[in-house]
Amino acid sequence: MRGLLFDLDGTLVDTNYLHTLAWARALRDAGEDAPMNAVHRLVGMGGDQLVPRLLGHECEEAAARRPERYRELMGDARPFDRAVELLRACRGLGLEVVIATSAPKDELEPMMDLLEHQADRVTSADDVERSKPDPDVFVKANEGLERAIVVGDSVWDVEAARAAGLGCIGVETGGFSRHELAEAGAMHVYRDVGVLLDQLHVGPIATLVGP
Repeated sequence: MRGLLFDLDGTLVDTNYLHTLAWARALRDAGEDAPMNAVHRLVGMGGDQLVPRLLGHECEEAAARRPERYRELMGDARPFDRAVELLRACRGLGLEVVIATSAPKDELEPMMDLLEHQADRVTSADDVERSKPDPDVFVKANEGLERAIVVGDSVWDVEAARAAGLGCIGVETGGFSRHELAEAGAMHVYRDVGVLLDQLHVGPIATLVGP
C-alpha cells in the first residue's frame, strides 16, 4: 500500500490563526506574554514543543488553558477550498490517506466532519510521545505503507518528514513562504491544496501511483 500523510491544521483546514489566537489568550491567562507573530511561527508544533521554544520554559497553566481557548474559536474553522476533493481524488487513485497531526484526538472530530471523513486513518499527538518537529507522528502514520509522501504547511512538517525518512510536499496556506518551505527541504511547494489537486497527475503524488 502506498499513501499520503496529510498534516491537518494549515494544510487541509484553515485554523493556524485560530491556534495562534488560542495560544495567545492562554498565555495571557497564565500571566505570560508573547507577540502573536512569534506564536504563529511555532504553530504546527504540539504544545510540548511550542511552549518551551516560545518562552524558554514550561508553562502548565497555559497548556491547560489552550484547549478551552481553542474550543471558543473552533466554530470559525473552515476546510480550504477543494481540500475534500483532493482527499477523495487521492483515495480514488488507490492511495491510503492518513491524517497525521500534532493536534490531540479530542479536537479532531469537528475537523474530520469538515473534511467529510475522507481519510483512511488518523494519527494524532495522543498516539506518540513527542509532537512535530520530532518525527514520531509521521513514523506512526507511515506504519504498514510501502511508500508515502507527507503534505504539510510548516517547516516543522518538513523537518519531521525528513527525520522520518519521508519526502514532503509543502503548501503555503499555513503562513510559511515558498522559500522557507523549500529551504527546509520540501520537495515541491504549492500555493494551496487546490493547485496540488490540479497537478495531481504530473507532480510528486503521481510517482506513488502505478508500478
